[in-house]
Amino acid sequence: MNLHGVRAIYRFEMARTGRTLMQSVLSPVLSTSLYFVVFGSAIGSRMTSLEGVSYAAFLVPGLVMLSLLMQSVSNASFGIYFPKFVGTIYEVHSAPLSYIEVLMGYVGAAATKATVVGLIILGTARLFVDYSIAHPGVMIVFLVLTTVTFSLFGFIIGIWADNFEKLQVVPLMVITPLTFLGGSFYPIHVLPPFWQKVTLFNPVVYLISGFRWSFYGIADVNVGISVAATLGFLILCLAGVWWIFRTGWRLKA
Repeated sequence: MNLHGVRAIYRFEMARTGRTLMQSVLSPVLSTSLYFVVFGSAIGSRMTSLEGVSYAAFLVPGLVMLSLLMQSVSNASFGIYFPKFVGTIYEVHSAPLSYIEVLMGYVGAAATKATVVGLIILGTARLFVDYSIAHPGVMIVFLVLTTVTFSLFGFIIGIWADNFEKLQVVPLMVITPLTFLGGSFYPIHVLPPFWQKVTLFNPVVYLISGFRWSFYGIADVNVGISVAATLGFLILCLAGVWWIFRTGWRLKA
């Protein structure tokens, strides 16, 4: 294992965060804070509690998960796409690094940045609402599992994309709608029966449900099913990355 090479990629990607601090950290924290102001304070003050939890507190896990998904995908996809765009990917190919080591460097950095942003948002939420974490260990598991899984997914998107438009289309047109429709702002049991069944095909539902359970002990689906669904998507992403490295699809061209 070439730990020096893994550390070099990891440190380079983490250093990019410092150069783009406004975009990488301040922007998601500010946008999430606005959600708390608009939905939590303005609208939440006019709503009754949901399942024994105030609406503002109910929003916290969903908004943190929204940020985790977006940051994981965008950080990982841009991290591998930019070397392809400027041509420095050939330096990575020529380095004494296996594909697993390259993956560890890029995905590890993306997951770390997303986790840090998620924790900052979680701390910022304290300024707007009082919330509790009933199962902190489970919360950390979901936090890490989500960032790693969607960083792998973002890595695949970055390899697939051959322009900046494609790099943005999946996060904006797929991830964001699925998150908004996945129970970030409401429990799915308030939907009509037909749409409750349709919503269960949304994979983000299981992430948000499990993450919210770690806070308040309430969930739309069983927490065990949430963990299994997340692990299943992780395995699919690993299989996709394995196939890309095995074939060199859009990686060596």
